[in-house]
Amino acid sequence: MQYYQHYSFDLWLTLIKSNSGFKTERTKIFHRDFNPANKSIADVALAFRQVDLMCNTINERTGKNIDADEMYLMVISMINDNQFNLHDIDTGKLFDDMERLLFNYMPIVYSAETNEVLLHLKQNSGATMSLLSNTGFIKGVTLRKILAELGMNEYFNFQLYSDEVGLSKPNAALFNLMLKNITLLYNHVDIDLKNIIHIGDNPKADIEGANAVGIKSLLINSNNKSITSLINPC
Repeated sequence: MQYYQHYSFDLWLTLIKSNSGFKTERTKIFHRDFNPANKSIADVALAFRQVDLMCNTINERTGKNIDADEMYLMVISMINDNQFNLHDIDTGKLFDDMERLLFNYMPIVYSAETNEVLLHLKQNSGATMSLLSNTGFIKGVTLRKILAELGMNEYFNFQLYSDEVGLSKPNAALFNLMLKNITLLYNHVDIDLKNIIHIGDNPKADIEGANAVGIKSLLINSNNKSITSLINPC
């Protein structure tokens, strides 16, 4: 088979997915600690979902990034009908608490084939690889730790996260930043765009974003294709 020279991967729902226990316990904590309005567990869970969807949509539309701290404050405000004094929230402690909770309910590798394909590419393609991920409630600094814990960080030459650079897919500026990093890997020698592919599950953020800067793209997991399409093309 013919390999690409560089493989860029999305992270969530492409290489890893959430542990359902994390969201369940996170909802319980916010219901207990940030809920003077006495909303139900279901209401708290809905607030998380609404903020997640809203911020993802805004980030994709503007190409910028709403940070995790802001998202958590939005949830607290929404739970309490915008009547909670947000100045009382220690966002640093809140982030640390959520990070500890995440490590108690670690994200899961998306499928049994995920690591097999990454290992195959690393050992056989001679290519470089990277991550290009929008973030939400979980920051890039934490995701780096998670990938190290899962033994996946060794596959990637570099990782780019939206919260760390203030840009979100499908913003062409983020994809161009990735291309600049690839050029650095190859000692400032530009490689042909047709030899670069970005793989992800989101048609807008991943596929439209990649196509807009002229690189190849592959949609997986949200359609009828899996990551094995990279090494076993139909």
